[in-house]
Amino acid sequence: MNRRKLLALATLSAALGAAATAAPALAQEPLKVGFVYIGPVGDAGWTYAHEQGRLEMEKALGGKVKSTYVENVPEGADSERVIRKLAADGNKLIFTTSFGYMNATEKVARGFPNVVFQHATGFKTNKNMGAYEARLFEGSYLQGIIAGKMTKTNTLGFVGSFPVPEVIRNINAFTLGAQSVNPKIKTKIIWVNSWYDPAKERQAAETLIAQGADVLTQNTDSPATLQAAQEKGKYAFGWDSDMQRFAPKAHLTASTNQWGGYYTEVAKAVLAGTWKTGHVHGGLKEGMVKMSPLNPAVPADAAKLFEAKKAAFAAGTAVPFTGPIKDQSGAVKVAAGVQMPMKELMSMNFYVQGVEGTIPK
Repeated sequence: MNRRKLLALATLSAALGAAATAAPALAQEPLKVGFVYIGPVGDAGWTYAHEQGRLEMEKALGGKVKSTYVENVPEGADSERVIRKLAADGNKLIFTTSFGYMNATEKVARGFPNVVFQHATGFKTNKNMGAYEARLFEGSYLQGIIAGKMTKTNTLGFVGSFPVPEVIRNINAFTLGAQSVNPKIKTKIIWVNSWYDPAKERQAAETLIAQGADVLTQNTDSPATLQAAQEKGKYAFGWDSDMQRFAPKAHLTASTNQWGGYYTEVAKAVLAGTWKTGHVHGGLKEGMVKMSPLNPAVPADAAKLFEAKKAAFAAGTAVPFTGPIKDQSGAVKVAAGVQMPMKELMSMNFYVQGVEGTIPK
């Protein structure tokens, strides 16, 4: 090779090097985030709240994330198929938002070790699967305070979805909150075996009212319980989101879920490579639970007790499950002054005194 060709190659190499140095860095691809929902995004309750959280995350992070969701996914085999497809489609962060998705999420997570999975309300975790939930029982206890002060029959009604620890905690917290201001309280339950079935929820509410309940709450996702209560001239509470617009006369307050901040922080951690597995429990203190405004019909003394206890929960100076707590048989489950450990709360399988009936198997 002669000197002229060597000089030409050197010049070309220098030019390419300069061009490479001057070329702008490629923009980071947005993080693909998938959500799996048990109900429709318009259910006005649980799924609606998660969808609002997803939208808040997108707004906060802009082009750094690109999210999608699949709604109305039944728990069981269908959920595994949906979760697996989201992972195969390139989603690097997947939120599965119902208790019954836990085992399917765990199974898919083992096959996609480079994807982060976050499961709501369950208890299983592994290297790339975390769990999260809101301390909804704080809101249930606060609802109970209002119910205990406003009932005229001393009988409260609870429309239950499935007899899992999450729901049993809320039944017990609601009852304990009511009993804290009215020891005569008893709580009746009707199970609808569905998270979202407006027709069944309405029928359950009407039956509870016929049985003497004059203040109702729920662990289901539609406003049907509230609407039935208003039609019958009774009171009720919203659940998961503010349902005041559906039954303004009956709606006393709602325990609402605020997922947006949490979803944003998890996405940030995945983007930064700092995500770690664990089990997150967020409540009033962390902003994951928020109570909607009180109905003007709530008496001043009840509102004062409600606000005081809400402030104590938010400050961390009080917790709903503090003894003495007895089960239906009268056996002491939590001694006086003792706080029930989180592990026992997560596996709660008994009713407190005042709750009628037995837990379905």
